[in-house]
Order: sequence, then structure tokens, then C-alpha cells
Amino acid sequence: MDIEILSRGAFQSALVHLNPGEEFVSEAGAMFRASGNVDIDVTTRSMGRGGILGGVKRLLAKESFFLSTYRVTDGSPGEVGLAPVHVGGVLPIEVRPGTAWVCAGGSYLGSGPQLEVNTQFQGFKGFLTGESLSFVEVRGTGPLLVSAFGRIAEHEVDGALTVDTGHVVAFEETLSYSVTKAGGSWIQSWLAGEGIVLNFEGRGKVICQSHNPDEFGGLLGPKLPERSS
Repeated sequence: MDIEILSRGAFQSALVHLNPGEEFVSEAGAMFRASGNVDIDVTTRSMGRGGILGGVKRLLAKESFFLSTYRVTDGSPGEVGLAPVHVGGVLPIEVRPGTAWVCAGGSYLGSGPQLEVNTQFQGFKGFLTGESLSFVEVRGTGPLLVSAFGRIAEHEVDGALTVDTGHVVAFEETLSYSVTKAGGSWIQSWLAGEGIVLNFEGRGKVICQSHNPDEFGGLLGPKLPERSS
């Protein structure tokens, strides 16, 4: 299996090249083209905990209720094109044994079938961050695709790193994080427009996006015409 990132800048997508016998899984609706010898199976099940309950948990994490599985139907190679809803970057990650990746709301795009995809409940942290109540946890061995709104960048943490909550795409589980205010006080944080941040500590990688989709939606929404009843 080979994953090719198409284009540069704000309109990236991924082209997954499949050999006979190989499969790839994505959130439903991510596929924008596929070769004629690729079969598409839509289900609520993922590697790990599946079924209807698995789909509901993914909804809580701002992911699609359904997952699509792609496989070639003959002895020839095939390909599948995948793209996120938001305009931005796509990054392939090679997940290795012993270190899971945690994907923040809506950033999971696809993964190899051997990876276990489950939902990690944030608890009270989810209410504080304003993000989804759950994250998507990916563990095992194989390729993972994450997407971002705007430019996507990977940061190596060895100590501490502070990231605005709306700009976190994914991070390694070797990092611990706490939720706190950006400024010296809660009032200063809100007046400065910074609000709440995540403080990561330890050693590991954090992937960030340059733009905040929720802030963009809040700015764009009032400017749109009202829907006709």
C-alpha cells in the first residue's frame, strides 16, 4: 500500500494505491474517486469496538457515523482518492506498536484495516475545551491519515507545548495534557480572544492546524442568508 498526497497548500487530498488483497478504511463521504476495480463497503464497524454503539461513539467525537472500507476486486492494483470536508492539509502518519495516536474532533480521515480505531471519552475536559466530548484513539501498526483546516504542521515536544484548543489535530498518547486559561486570568484570556488552551507535557508529537474551524464557522454563519422555510 502506498499513500500519495495530492496538491499543495489549502486543497490537499490523498490517493491511496491498493494492491490485490489490501484494504483501507475511511470516514464515510471522504471518497471523491476510485478506480473501477475497487469495491466500497459502508458499515458502522471499525477495527476494535464496532456496531451501532461504535458509530454513536464516533458521532460524539465529531466523526462520521459510518466508515467505508475499500478493496480491489481483481488481481490488479487499484486506487482511492480521499479528501476532507474542510479546506486544508492532509498528513499521513505511520502508527507504530506501543504508541497510539489521539485524533481531535473531526481530524480522522482514514487508516489501514489493521489499526484499531476506538473512541476515548474526555470527561469534564471536553466541556472545558469546547471540543467534542470524545477523541478518536488509533493504535496498532499501519498508516493513518489526518486532516486539518488550513496549514498542517507537526511539532516534536520534549518538555512542554501550549496549543489553542481549536488548533489541535492529533497527538501521541505519550504526551499528557491539561486544560487551562491562556492569559494570567480567565477575564484576560477571554478579553484577548484566546480563551482555553491545552498544555502538553512529556515527549511526543503534536500535529496542529493553522486555522480554527469553529471560529471560522462562527464568523461566517451570521453573514449567510437565512434559510427559506
